[in-house]
Amino acid sequence: YLGLTGARMGPGCAILAGFADHHIPEGAWPELIAALAADGDAGAVSDMAGPPPDSPLGRDAPAIGWAFGAADVAAITARLARCSGDWAAPAAKALGRGSPLSMAMTLAMLARPDADLRAALAQEYRATHRLIEGGDFVEGVRALIVDKDNTPRWRHPAPDAVPAAEVAGMLASLGADELDFKEEEQP
Repeated sequence: YLGLTGARMGPGCAILAGFADHHIPEGAWPELIAALAADGDAGAVSDMAGPPPDSPLGRDAPAIGWAFGAADVAAITARLARCSGDWAAPAAKALGRGSPLSMAMTLAMLARPDADLRAALAQEYRATHRLIEGGDFVEGVRALIVDKDNTPRWRHPAPDAVPAAEVAGMLASLGADELDFKEEEQP
């Protein structure tokens, strides 16, 4: 759902999805910063955490899971047409306007999750590198920002029309340009 639609997560959704552990209300940030600066004890974060805020993602999780649990974007779109939550229409709209190549790549990346964060980041780097270099990124910028006609001419008519070999090529190693996580020495 998040990968294909670009939906934003609020604090409650970030905690539910495992992207965050705690929620510190903004009004408590100065006190937390002072506590961390005073003794560096990271336990201050959990000590000051409030209850997680409401999570629309959590509230709608069963329906979102059902709709986005389909095998491909066409099936997801068909399931979305049968959903009635506040999230369903914006999700369907996002699928209708997104780059088919980007969505096909997103599904492929999510279908084979990597064992660790470095491998996932390297895969994301490859995808971003290739989408900017030879994907639909430039066309999306043209349609939304430059010409503002909101009518991108994507390379493929639908995510299911993107050849699997093209997706595999977009996600393949970058060779010498591969992300290596080596730290460069500072002068």
